[in-house]
Amino acid sequence: MGDLLLGALALMLVFEGLLPFLNPGAWRRVFEQATRLSDGQLRFIGLSSMVIGLLLLAVWQ
Repeated sequence: MGDLLLGALALMLVFEGLLPFLNPGAWRRVFEQATRLSDGQLRFIGLSSMVIGLLLLAVWQ
């Protein structure tokens, strides 16, 4: 289980690093726009991301 979790974390870091590596200007603009969102909007994005991730895990298993 630990190996799977470590692999998932490593893959997440690879995906998160793609945009700043390939297009730092676009990443900076997206990050600046994200700082302007309200707490409620950020929570909704976080909740949506978690639900989608859980659904993908459920379908994959």
